[in-house]
Order: sequence, then C-alpha cells, then structure tokens
Amino acid sequence: MELDTTGCHHRKMMNPEVSDPESQPTARFTRLQGWLLLVWFLASFGVVFFADDLRLVLFGWPVSYWFAAQGSLLVFIVVVATYAWLANRADFDTTPLDAGFVKYTQRIHRRFITYVVLFALFVVALGLAERFGLKRIWVGAIFLFATVFLYALIGIYDRTSKASEYYVAGRRIPAMYNGMAVAADWMSAASFISMAGGLYLQGFSGSGSQPGGLVYVLGWTGGFCLVALLVAPHLRKMNLYTVPDFFGRRFGGRWPRIIAAWAAVLCSFTYVVAQIYGVGLITSRLTGVQFEIGILLGLGGVLVCSFLGGMRAVTWTQVTQYVVLILAFLIPVSWLAYKQLGNPMAPMVYGQQLPKIAALERELLHSPAELAVIKEYARRSDDYAEKLRNLPQSLEAERAWHRNEVQRLIQSHAEELDVVTARRALAALPRDEASARARWTRAMNENKSHARPLAGMPEHTRPFAGNPNGTEPEKKTFETSRNNFLALMFCLMVGTAGLPHLLTRFYTTASVKETRNSATWSLVFIALLYLAAPALAVLVKFEIMGHLVGQRFDDLPNWISQWARLHPSLISVSDINGDKILQFAELRLGADIIMLATPEIGGLPYVISGLVAAGGLAAALSTADGLLLTIGNALAYDLFYRGSTDRAGAVRRVMLSKFALLLVALVAAYVAAQKPADILILVSASFSMAGAAFVPVMILGIYWTGATRQGAVAGMLSGLGLTLYYMLINAASVRTFFGLSESGLWLEIEPISAGVFGVSAGVLVTILVSWLTRLPSRSRVS
Repeated sequence: MELDTTGCHHRKMMNPEVSDPESQPTARFTRLQGWLLLVWFLASFGVVFFADDLRLVLFGWPVSYWFAAQGSLLVFIVVVATYAWLANRADFDTTPLDAGFVKYTQRIHRRFITYVVLFALFVVALGLAERFGLKRIWVGAIFLFATVFLYALIGIYDRTSKASEYYVAGRRIPAMYNGMAVAADWMSAASFISMAGGLYLQGFSGSGSQPGGLVYVLGWTGGFCLVALLVAPHLRKMNLYTVPDFFGRRFGGRWPRIIAAWAAVLCSFTYVVAQIYGVGLITSRLTGVQFEIGILLGLGGVLVCSFLGGMRAVTWTQVTQYVVLILAFLIPVSWLAYKQLGNPMAPMVYGQQLPKIAALERELLHSPAELAVIKEYARRSDDYAEKLRNLPQSLEAERAWHRNEVQRLIQSHAEELDVVTARRALAALPRDEASARARWTRAMNENKSHARPLAGMPEHTRPFAGNPNGTEPEKKTFETSRNNFLALMFCLMVGTAGLPHLLTRFYTTASVKETRNSATWSLVFIALLYLAAPALAVLVKFEIMGHLVGQRFDDLPNWISQWARLHPSLISVSDINGDKILQFAELRLGADIIMLATPEIGGLPYVISGLVAAGGLAAALSTADGLLLTIGNALAYDLFYRGSTDRAGAVRRVMLSKFALLLVALVAAYVAAQKPADILILVSASFSMAGAAFVPVMILGIYWTGATRQGAVAGMLSGLGLTLYYMLINAASVRTFFGLSESGLWLEIEPISAGVFGVSAGVLVTILVSWLTRLPSRSRVS
C-alpha cells in the first residue's frame, strides 16, 4: 500500500483498533478560538435572541433583519478568515513549497479559466439559438444532457482504483478549488431550490411554532465557524480517510467506529434522498419526462463520477458544478433587481422593496376579496372537521352522493368528459375509515392554515410570532416562536460540524494550513449564494404581490399551468371566492418552486430557465455525489471489509466501496420516487441526526483526554437514539398508530429540531460515562 502525500503509512490507518485511547494526543483549545467563538455566538444567537428589540430602521433596513440576512454572515467570514490567518502564522511549518504542486496549481488555473469562458459562450449560443427559433424543449434537453455529459466525462477522465485518490483525491487539491468543491457539495438542492422558497413563505422566522426563514441562512453558514475553528484542521492533521476513522483511531476498539459508520449511513441517506428528489423534479421539468424517469436520468451522471473516480472525480465535478449553480442563481436575481430597482447588485439594494412589501401586506390584510377567500377556506375546514366527527357515516354518505351523481349524469346523457370526471371522483374516495381519517385530517389542516391572513404567511420582516408585550397567549406564542428558531439554528450549526460528507472534503488538501485556508474559501463561495437568497425571496414576493395578484384567471401566465401539471404541491391556483380574479390567498406556492420559476416570473428568456434548472441539477448532483461516496465508503471501508491491508487488499476495498455506492444509489432513488417529504424537512432532519451522533463525542475526543471508549459509545448511542425517538414519537402517523392524542413535544420544540435534545444528551452521557470508566484505572495507577 502506498504512502499518502503526508507520509503517514496507510497500514496504521487501516488498523485503528491497535491505538490506545489513553495515549491519544488531544488538541489544545486556545484563547484565540475562545474569543472568535464568542464573536460567533454574539453575531448569531445574541442577535436572534434580541431581534424583537432591534427592529429600528437604519438606511431603510430593519437592523435585526439585516443582521440575520447579511450582517451575521459577513461576521462569520471575518471569524473564519481571522482564525486561518493567525493560526497559519503561528504554525511554524518550514517545509518548502513543492515546485510540482505549484505547477499543478497553475495548470488547474488555466483549465478553470478556459472552462468558465467556454461555459459562458455555451449559454450565449443557446440564447441566440432560442432567439432564432430553437424550441424550448430542445433548450432544456441540451442543458440537461450537456451538463450531465460533462460531469460524466470528468468521472471517466479521473477514474482510479488507488485508495488515496479514491478516498481523499491524493490530498493535493488546492485550497481555493477545494473551497469551491466544498461550496458545491454544501449548497445542495435545499440551498439552491428550497431556501429562497422557505424565505418567501416564512419571512424572517416563520409563524407560531414553525421555525424557518432566515434560520437557514444563519444555521448553514454559522456552522462553518465550528468546522473551521474546532474540527477540520485537527481531523486533517490525523491523515484520515473517513469520519468513522477518527472514532476508530481516537477511541480504539471496533464499536466506536461501527456506530459512527452506521450513523454516517443514516444521516447521509436521509440527505441524499432529498437530493435525488430534487434531481427528479428538475430533470422532469427540463425534458418533460415522468418524475421517476427524471430521477434515473440525473442519477446516471452521479454514478459515473462517484463510481469511477471517487473523491478525485467528485472534487473536479463539484468545481465545474459550482460555476453552473452560482451563475444560475445570480443571473435571475440580478435581473429582477435591475428590473425593479435599476441596479443589478441585488443583496445591496433589495432592502428598498421591504417597506413596499409591508404596505402590500397591510392592503391584503384589509382587502374584502381576501377576507372572502379566508372565510371560504374556514368553511371548508369546518366541513372536513364535521366529516371527521361523523366517521364512518360521512364516508358512506360521500360514496352514495358520488354514485348518485354518476347515475344522474348518465341518465341525463351528459357529456362523456363529465361522466368520466364524476367516475374518477368516485374512485378517488378513501377506501376505508383509516385512509379517510388521514386524508380528511390533512385537508382540514391545509384549509385551516389558509384560513388565516396572508394565506398563513407571516409578515416578512417580523422577527417572531406573537407579542412579547401582549396578552399571555401572545407572550407564549412569542417565546415558542423564538425558542424554535434558536433550536433549529443550533441544530443546523452543530449538524454542519458533524456531517461526514462535508468533513471528508477537508481531508483532500495538501496540509493543515491549506485546510484552514480552504474553510475560508468555502464560506466565501457559499456567501455568494446565501447573500443573494434573501434578496431573491423579497424580489419574487414583490413581483407576485404587486403584479401577479389581481390578474384575471384567464390572463394568468403559462408557467403557472406548466408547473402545476408537473406536481400540484409545487403550485396551484383556484378561484375560491368565484370572482375570476386571482387573490393572494388563492395562490399556493411550494418552497421548491420559487427559485425554479424565477426566470419565468421575471420574464427572462427560456434559456435562463434552462440555466436555472441546470444549476439546481448541479446543486443536487454535487451533494448527491459526496453523500453517496460517504455512504459507500462507510459501508465498505469502515464496516464490512476485513481483508488484507496490502495493495491488492486496498484495491478490493475500493471496488467494494463502488458497488456499495451503486446499491445505495438505487435504494435512495426508489425512496425519493415515493416523494416522502419536502426537501427542507429531509435535509434539516439529517442535520439533527448528524449533530447528535457525531459532534459531542468528536469535540470531546479532540479537546479532552478524559474521553473514553465506553463514554464515546454511550454518548453516540444516547444522542442519536434520543433524536430519532423524538422525531418518530412526534410523527403524525406514529401518533395515530399508537393512539396518542396529547402533544408529545418537549418545551414546545418541533421535531425538526430534535437534535437540540440529542446533542445535550450526548455531551452529558459522554462526560459521565467517561468519568466513571476512568476512575478504576486511575485508582490502580495511584
């Protein structure tokens, strides 16, 4: 087996069980880390906690909103960059820079610039072709197949069976490009497709107990401070291949590594299902094929890259994908900003639309037409509630009415289409009492949620629901809303520091210094999209509230019906009050549609719609690449392979990783085809699981010599177990199955933030069990 680029013999890494956890060195927590973490805490949790007190307006911006949307992210970049600069200066590494690495980096620079220029020319050429008559379906198909073909070519070109190349790309990725790959790996379908939609629907912080909005911006960027300051440099110093490697080497024995490997599979699988769902959504829109076929088409590009070339191919694929996705995001938002405000610098100028949106919200709150729609939704919700109270008689009454309607149409010689429609309605009725209860409960809740002002959406810049100075119920609602925001932000940040596919990316740099620099580059590249996402949500909301609402149903743009045909959950409109005019409450938009439909909302050429879809596909594929590789490696490298550690054994291990990856990809594709939940929910759940399973034991293992193997095992099992229990016991289907009627929430925290309990349990259990299991050894020594 060859040496890796840092000179650490791989045989030692393949047998972590031989290491003695008592002798493992730990990192020293420095004063610099402490001060920077304090700045991070104040810029995130401090700003959010006092958000309601920071509602004064400066230069047109509500201060708390600006910090949550932009200011805190800029602080995070400064924190990470400062740590990298000062820590690298203090790291007295006198090793001369490898001349071959310098030439390699220069060659990569030339190739990258060439690629960017050629891709820009490709987009321009397609735009000209559309202008001269190329059909839209061909524009979408060319975007799809050209980009997926490019990713596949990279996978074929970078194919390898060498362990160091397959697992960690030879540890020779330059910091800037690794940062770009990390950004692409990180900005998944949730970031590209769903985050702007979540901001559109949930405003600053969501409504009531539903956290959302800017929590994703804060959580998914603030977590990088934890990665850069506490985790990534130390893991890179240990010359690992996978995240479970750390638990095997630090604690010894098989169980810490096995538990870590299964936890990596669990949270990564949940995450990858969301990405493959996004792949199917975009591919079917681009080509017009069925959703399930779209999944298979997009998955082909993923498998070629990760199956053939492992981390080396995935890295360079992700670099190319970053260019696609960032251009696809910035072009539409810049166009909307220029169209509405005359300035394409959207993150700097979109604040001008916030007071306009506030004025439109006030109009809608008092509009008679909107109030009529709300009243009708409330009536429908009450009807479903009445049906639920009278089950099973109400189900039988529904069947009798529909049977009579079919007979009436047949006897009156009605149009065949009307008869077919009536028969379909009869066939679509619930088959039994249980399915009727589930369907009607869902319908009742949906109508009830829309029977509220602004279709149940909060005011955009309002920090939290309720009123801290109002009645007791309003005060309780405010506390619940704020606590859920803080809890979800905590889970997203801690989960960021524990996601295996993200941490593995930092193993690919040439040195610890390069890892610190790479973390800074990562956050900079991520910030380009995360600063623009709140702007996109505001600009789209103004476009819809100010221009789309109030149009006649006959005059609505074609993109509404086209997206509605793809899946009703993405977008639906219905004339609830019968005035043939679209009211805001009559328009239902899913979080996954806002970004994908932005070019059509803004009136851009279809080539930009194709670019946006290709960008969303790149975001989903880049993350799916990293996740599938992580799962395959955990199964083959950390769990099941017990062969020899020579070169032939290493090749067999790589081949087993590849086949495990293929199997997992097919299973994930099947699960995604069932459309289990929306993207944000699936992704957020994986963050809670990763944070609870890995971070407490990992941080304690790095910085505390007292952490023991028994403590690590107990901490991981308790943290992950409690998180899964809280999610499952609060799932509607589980509560219905066990007949649980009362709320199962603790402190009113939503299940999506279950990690806040799991992380706490993991820390306490690890410390307690480690302390107890170290006492006998200390007494023997004394």
